Amino acid sequence: MTLREKIDKKEALIGVIGLGYVGLPLVLRFWHVGFSVLGFDTDRAKVDHLNRGESYIKHIPSGQVAEMVASKGERPRFAATHDMARLSEPDALLICVPTPLTPSREPDLKYVENTTRDIAQALRAGQLVSLESTTYPGTTAEVLLPLLSKKLTVGEDFFLVFSPEREDPGNPSFHVQNIPKVVGGITPACRENGVALYSQVVDRVVPVSSTQAAEMTKLLENIYRAVNIALINELKVLCLRMGLNVFEVIEASRSKPFGFQAFYPGPGLGGHCIPIDPFYLTWKARQYDLSTRFIELAGEVNASMPYFVVQRAGEALNDQGKPLKGSKILVLGAAYKKDVDDPRESPGLKIISLLQSKGAEVSYNDPHIPHLKGGRHFPGLNLKSVDLSPENLARADCVLLVTDHSAYDYAGIASQARLIVDTRNAFAGQTGGHIYQA
Repeated sequence: MTLREKIDKKEALIGVIGLGYVGLPLVLRFWHVGFSVLGFDTDRAKVDHLNRGESYIKHIPSGQVAEMVASKGERPRFAATHDMARLSEPDALLICVPTPLTPSREPDLKYVENTTRDIAQALRAGQLVSLESTTYPGTTAEVLLPLLSKKLTVGEDFFLVFSPEREDPGNPSFHVQNIPKVVGGITPACRENGVALYSQVVDRVVPVSSTQAAEMTKLLENIYRAVNIALINELKVLCLRMGLNVFEVIEASRSKPFGFQAFYPGPGLGGHCIPIDPFYLTWKARQYDLSTRFIELAGEVNASMPYFVVQRAGEALNDQGKPLKGSKILVLGAAYKKDVDDPRESPGLKIISLLQSKGAEVSYNDPHIPHLKGGRHFPGLNLKSVDLSPENLARADCVLLVTDHSAYDYAGIASQARLIVDTRNAFAGQTGGHIYQA
């Protein structure tokens, strides 16, 4: 039976490598439509959680995982493993591993390369490999293909595609099924098999001419957001100096029914995409003797926002006759966006670190993140979320809102806090203590 026949009959075994915010939703979706799925992750704790039917991602209920684990037939339809020797078993392998930056802001492809080497050792005829991790144009053809094609011929013996992830964690309106999937293949046969595979789980597949076009598509999406967020962040700083409310201006501009899309300012960029992905393209562009000035400038503006927030907190405290050094700062929200439990690249980490470096006594609350560690960027950061009690609010010299979680009682906080620095306009219309925009 050919790969295409296995896909069409839902008899193909799907392997997903990397069981995080991108990989686990894919696992659930392929399982839901009737495929058997084998999940791979080097993190044994994740593997153990999944095999027990437990979720470690807040917006994915454990009940969904438990249902998947409990499914029985002639063979179990789901299992998780850390044994990369089993990569020969699936008919399709979807790579969903991190693509971070090095300290010098260059692409760090070690996870992609290591995974590809593992696949190369197990690769057999009839398999499809799809890279979903965001990367620079050329990665699939220049990095994956040479490693995978030493013994087998691409487009004939095996199939290689790039199909960028478009996951938006915590967004209830969009999920794997209704987010269109871009697919580019090394050869037309690769693309056809990739389109056939993803057509089983998404409502719309968008084929493009090459893996490079698919890789550039994802970067354009994220660069578009990064540049526009930088623009509105810069305008926020200007509006504050001019005595204007940038959020009022945005809402008025939104009344125009064409030619305008609203973006909103904040304390900086966070998450696994927007703060990182644009610099994959700036690095690649240098190989073509081109400086991507818009991208670099947007990165500078967005990276400066945590410093601006700390400056505003210092100014707000100064207006109350208090120095930043020695003040008790309660930070609300450590996740990079509202209503998720993901602190990756969160501006909150940088803000807390900056406040501590200036001598402030910092605590934080996040209903989704009970324990906050700084990771590789802030290795000394290790805090536990404090209760958002009247006592802790009254104790704080300044309450600094970084992430506007829906769980927060903004009216209640405003009525109890002496001083609030608001980076998200969440306290608009509230009365109580002094409220500053930042």
